[in-house]
Formats: sequence, structure tokens, C-alpha cells
Amino acid sequence: MSERNAWITGASTGIGNALAKRMARAGWQVAASARSADKLEELSQISNGAITSHPLDVTDEADAVRVAGAVWDEVGPIDCAVFAAGLHIPVDATKLTAAPFRTLFEINLMGVVHCLAGIVPRMVKRGAGQIAIVSSVAGYRGLPTASAYGATKAALINMTESLKFDLEPKGIKVQIVCPGFVRTPLTDQNPFPMPFLMEPDDAADRFYRGLMSNDFEVNFPRSFTTIMKQVCKLPHGLYMRAMRRGTGF
Repeated sequence: MSERNAWITGASTGIGNALAKRMARAGWQVAASARSADKLEELSQISNGAITSHPLDVTDEADAVRVAGAVWDEVGPIDCAVFAAGLHIPVDATKLTAAPFRTLFEINLMGVVHCLAGIVPRMVKRGAGQIAIVSSVAGYRGLPTASAYGATKAALINMTESLKFDLEPKGIKVQIVCPGFVRTPLTDQNPFPMPFLMEPDDAADRFYRGLMSNDFEVNFPRSFTTIMKQVCKLPHGLYMRAMRRGTGF
């Protein structure tokens, strides 16, 4: 098997970290990015050279474009870019301020856009590549305390659908990834029950299988996301009652 190159953002913790290890085990050369240089260095040291460290603040467009170019030039053409950097801030709507919305849109949405700006022109010129953008089941419909987070994830789903129309004719495979609940520092903040909670390594296995498939949407755990998709088809009144019953809100 010839060497394949991947670029993963959000690789210092959670799903991004577990996926970087999973892809390295599968023979990929992985360029790992996140804000924490120390955590990236730890990841690199345990990989026997399969994972390289490329610190990045996704909210800085110039930095994102620079790192994308450096990865392409130093590691090689990027066959698969996975944008998993993200943040969750629960919002108590009774004490609503603009700050968490601004922060989450800058990281979760614009952070992806900044990275896309660095990689898409190169993939288009090459006529090949794969882009996987991590959203969430929270992007399907509104959830308690997720008015900011869910809005960013819904925006990512819509944006990725549009990108698929525009980029696949250019030879670029585009996917959206919608995890359910995975045990990460982000989900540790959730003040409600999390059914079908997955461990990061299990999520990474499912994530990787999805990357190797032709599915546009990759979601897991399948049992939970199937239930969520059915619940999301309910009329607003029934949906609200179901969510209140399920979450305790």
C-alpha cells in the first residue's frame, strides 16, 4: 500500500486524537494540528514517526492557511483532511449573552472555513482529495442548553452539503461526520443523560470505517443516531415533548 497523507485538526484530545492514532495504525502519515503543542508532541512521540506535530489556532485564518501549506509541502499532498477542532459551551438561555455564540462560531464554523481556505485550492488544482468535517447530532435539531453549539453544528452540515455539490465534480470527496455522545472533555460538560455514550477509541474505529466508505454522512453510534433521526422527523410539539422527557429539561 502506498503511503497516504492525512491532516487532522483538533488532534490533541477526544475524537481527533483517537482518529490520528487509528489512521497511523492503518498506515497513514498523519499531520496532527491543535493549539496545544505539548499534547501534539506527546502524540507524535508515541507514533514512531507516523504522526507529526503542526500546532495551529484555527481561529487565525493566516495561521490556518500557513499550516495547511506547510503540511502539504513538508508531509506531502494531503489525501484526507479531517476538521475536528471544536468547542462546546452550554448556554443558559435565561442568562443569554452574545459571547458564547461569538466564540463558538469563530472556532466551530470559521475555524473549519479557515482550514478549508488553506487546503481546497490545492486539492482542486490536484484534482483529488477527501475532506471530512465533524459536526454533531446536535446539528440535526435544537437541544437543551445547545442554542450556540447546535447552531454551529447545523451550519456545518448545511455548508458541507453545499461543498459536496461544488467540490465532488473536481474529484474531491466530501463527508460530514455526526457523532452522538462520545466521552470527551466537551461532553463531560453536558448536564443531562447521554445515552449510548461511546469511548473515543470505539468512535475512532467507526469514524475510520466511515472515511473508507462512500457515505456522505458518517454517524455513530448507529443505534443512537437512527433513533435521533426518527425523533427529528416529529412535528415541533411532539419533538419538544420527546426531548424534554429524554433530557429532563
